[in-house]
Amino acid sequence: MIRFDSDYIEGCIPEILDALIKSNDEQTIGYGEDPHCENARNLIKKAIGREDAAVHFLVGGTQANVTVICSVLKHHQGAVCADSGHINGHETGALEASGHKCLTIPSTDGTISAAQVDKYINDHYASASFEHTVQPGIVYISFPTESGTLYSKQQLSDLYAVCRKHDIPLFIDGARMGYGLAAADNDMTLADIANLCDVFYIGGTKVGALFGEAVVITNEALKKDFRYHIKQHGGMLAKGRMLGIQFETLFTDDRYLTISKHAIAMAEKLTRGFADKGYAFQYRSETNQLFPIISDEKAAELAENFAYTPWARLDDHHQVIRFVTSFATKEENVDRLIEAL
Repeated sequence: MIRFDSDYIEGCIPEILDALIKSNDEQTIGYGEDPHCENARNLIKKAIGREDAAVHFLVGGTQANVTVICSVLKHHQGAVCADSGHINGHETGALEASGHKCLTIPSTDGTISAAQVDKYINDHYASASFEHTVQPGIVYISFPTESGTLYSKQQLSDLYAVCRKHDIPLFIDGARMGYGLAAADNDMTLADIANLCDVFYIGGTKVGALFGEAVVITNEALKKDFRYHIKQHGGMLAKGRMLGIQFETLFTDDRYLTISKHAIAMAEKLTRGFADKGYAFQYRSETNQLFPIISDEKAAELAENFAYTPWARLDDHHQVIRFVTSFATKEENVDRLIEAL
């Protein structure tokens, strides 16, 4: 079975394993206060061009999302997001289990616009019952989105301007950020992203690390006591250096972007393969996630040798399925899938 159902089915890049083995006998202080974490923080600050940023390492994406959002919101507030947003559809209600509602906005491609957010917030306060409903307290987006699509620099700038207008933080889920940055149509740098939101995280789990995410806070008002929130939400690793070593490696010699470019190259080849065989896509393929429309008969045939994710039912005979490439995708496996089409 050749797996294209996720971008975290492999372990990690070899350099991380080497670094973990080399440092195995070191004795360091725990909970992310070791020299490796400090070096990783400095490398990330240099990469984003923000020495004033606070950088924290958490064990996974759900912990990162819930920890960040709960650290910002008051009890009566919720998170504005796309209806397809990860916090709304793929985290088992983790945010809502904490007492904060997902305030969803309809999306056709995974993105939400500045105009939509502006209208949502204005409509909330224009309602005669605004004090009887959950108040928008943070705006959550993903880069890339759940549909593999991207925000342009202009879209993000407009969205951030609306957030500042309403004095509401903008949080970017960057679980697949490397793949977004490496995409051909992307017009943003990591520094641009850092300057166009209040807090974001750089995904490691899906982009070359064994596990872990790096939360970056640029808004001074959100930095205080964040480590308390990490601990309370189960995101603080006792052997914190395991996270520091991984991000130290990813942000040395530009490895984070290099391995991301490989995933994009494999996705582009696979996209061409589908298109050449006459397949259409549910969403424009911009990053490492592809959503081709396939007949039920062909989907069943492919499932004999290739793992993918069933995504949506299109009609009585066709469905949308998801294929994902990663930092470790082998070109020979892409070729075998294209041949099978």
